[in-house]
Amino acid sequence: MERGFETKCIYGDGTKFEGEQTGSISFPIYQTATFAHPAVGQSTGYDYSRMQNPTRQQLEQVVASLEGGVDALAFSSGMAAMTALMELFHPGDHIITDSDLYGGSIRLFRSVSRKNGILFSHIDCTAENVEPYIRENTRAILIETPTNPMMNVIDIRTLAETARRHGILLIVDNTFLSPYFQKPLTLGADIVLHSGTKFLGGHNDTLAGFLVTAQAEVSEQLRFIFKTVGSGLAPFDSWLILRGIKTLPVRMERAQENAKAIVEYLSGEHRVRKVYYPGIPGTRAYEICRRQASGFGSMVTFEVESQKLAHHILKSTRLIPFAESLGGVETLLTYPTTQTHADVPVEIQQKNGITDRVLRLSVGIEAKEDLIQDLKQAMDSFEKPF
Repeated sequence: MERGFETKCIYGDGTKFEGEQTGSISFPIYQTATFAHPAVGQSTGYDYSRMQNPTRQQLEQVVASLEGGVDALAFSSGMAAMTALMELFHPGDHIITDSDLYGGSIRLFRSVSRKNGILFSHIDCTAENVEPYIRENTRAILIETPTNPMMNVIDIRTLAETARRHGILLIVDNTFLSPYFQKPLTLGADIVLHSGTKFLGGHNDTLAGFLVTAQAEVSEQLRFIFKTVGSGLAPFDSWLILRGIKTLPVRMERAQENAKAIVEYLSGEHRVRKVYYPGIPGTRAYEICRRQASGFGSMVTFEVESQKLAHHILKSTRLIPFAESLGGVETLLTYPTTQTHADVPVEIQQKNGITDRVLRLSVGIEAKEDLIQDLKQAMDSFEKPF
């Protein structure tokens, strides 16, 4: 019998770790760099924590179970996972990416991957047909959905069918919705990427990244890269993410409930020009998200009427911190143009709609009335004489 998602968050697929004999309810932290061998040619199954560690292995088993993958690899950060992912490709290989991506990914592609001979085409995967951009040397399509920060939603199933026809990989960054709301592998994707720092960890207290795959051959390639580059997640951090995942369903539901209330408030606020959220009925993003996800998440981006107002809000909220990152129990307010996308050229920011008037909210699990009141007082105080 298939276990429910909530149960998998606590136990994974139910595979027992035979090395633990104490009955500990909390999975132990195996804080060791190396493991002893019984004799020559014999092993406990563990050799060196760069390659395998029981705490990290338990976490990987849980995440693979949640995403429906054959394997998951836990890295020291989301960018460490993305960097290792790029090692699948060779000089001269071509990758198609969506134009609206997290700024750190864009920075990696522009400053490191291109130096290593990998070629990129950045297109709007919500509006353009990907097929004409596929070349003989194209090896993958890489997207986020919803995108960071403009909350564009891309049809995963359609892209997966295109990728399959051409024998190339489809890679989906699933950080914003998490496997609770969206499972790209079940829609045809080959590799899923997460910044585990965000919703999976959920408490803004550690960094982590994941690659999850549905293909045994890809798993084997990634495992070789994983042990070679040495960017695996440490045991204690693995335990923190394990602990965070246990409450993923309740956190995601509460944060989404809060986000919907904030979207309703912002949509009626005369100083807000536009709200970007996939849960707004009547939008293309809404229709696609309904088909491929079970929820809309808790990330909200909005544009206010002026740069001065944006700056004022950032310094005037009393409850909501002005901070980079997302996905924690605390609501955070981020300024993409100087934070997440600071290294992205201004012309690309503007093309994607990222202006000095755009703010991004990662909505947490506080009382929604308190969050709305905080945003309202920050906006209202802008009109008062100083």
